[in-house]
Amino acid sequence: MMFAEFGDGQLVYGFLWFFLFFIEIWLMISVFIDIFRSHDMKGWVKAVWILFVLVIPLIGILVYFIARGDKMRAHSIDAAKEQQEAFQHYVQQAAGTTGTGRADELAKLADLKDKGNITEEEYLRLKNEVINTPSGTSAP
Repeated sequence: MMFAEFGDGQLVYGFLWFFLFFIEIWLMISVFIDIFRSHDMKGWVKAVWILFVLVIPLIGILVYFIARGDKMRAHSIDAAKEQQEAFQHYVQQAAGTTGTGRADELAKLADLKDKGNITEEEYLRLKNEVINTPSGTSAP
């Protein structure tokens, strides 16, 4: 019953130190993520920052925020954009809509004609529509 000897003030004081320690760990992880996400720093500079944050945690975190805090937001925005682009590419690939250029549409039309799904007249009409459609829009 170690905690039975604690008074109310000591319990609150213990919780305060626990949450301050938790916040320090969270900030340290955020700094490490930003260090590894930074493409403008070379390997040795990253190693020095990591050692600085590990050896003198509070001062290292504060100095990092002062020196590179403005770049942390830019790095997180860039990472979010890359993740969104990767997701969109995956969805397009899964849906089979990555190749929607004119050459792909013409290849699909030729394949349909070869399989006998469309006639020669339909093929020529659709081919002309694809060729005459401005890029960036799809043929009807």
